[in-house]
Amino acid sequence: MSEQSDARTRFLRLHDMLRMRICLLDYPPGTRLSEEALATEFGTSRTPLRRVLARLEDEGLVVSQHGVGNIVTDIDPGEMARTYDLRRELAGLVGRLSPVPITDEIIAKASGFLDQGLALLEQPDIRALAHLNMVYFHFGTSLTLNEALREMSERLYYRTARIWLTVTPHLNLVDETAIFVSELRDSLSALQARDGQAAADIRRAHISLCIARMNAVKG
Repeated sequence: MSEQSDARTRFLRLHDMLRMRICLLDYPPGTRLSEEALATEFGTSRTPLRRVLARLEDEGLVVSQHGVGNIVTDIDPGEMARTYDLRRELAGLVGRLSPVPITDEIIAKASGFLDQGLALLEQPDIRALAHLNMVYFHFGTSLTLNEALREMSERLYYRTARIWLTVTPHLNLVDETAIFVSELRDSLSALQARDGQAAADIRRAHISLCIARMNAVKG
């Protein structure tokens, strides 16, 4: 691996780790991200760390405040509602814009996700469910070769990922897990039929249900 490629891999690994911590609320809104502490934890210099923080700021997860530092952004309910609406429409496009052929390997991966979901249904765990949802999201976007669609979907997903965790205390975790397992099961059936568009439509429908449940909580 070249030095440039190795640096890129380290950048992506650090970015993914910090983004996940933000979205799992390990770093809740208002948290100050100390460059010194993070550089020490990850054994890196501040230069690549600042590049990662700049990307997180571009993604709307961090804001740089003069004299204060890098602060995890708060969640704007109005903005998040509009973002969810756009996410719902993009989810349906995955099955129409440059869809990948549905292979046995893809079906096997989908089956593995269902197995993990069923295990969580036996022992519901909020962090494990949130993490599985993140991994499954990336699986879903891998079903299109349209890079622009994948990039936009990813940016919007991580803008909204924290919302679910903030409302979960007002929801029934067993029910939420069962709803997700239902999505996994329905999606697997669609993929087994080699129907990528049906799988995308199932994802779109479940995002609509998620919006409705969160609106009910807020109401």
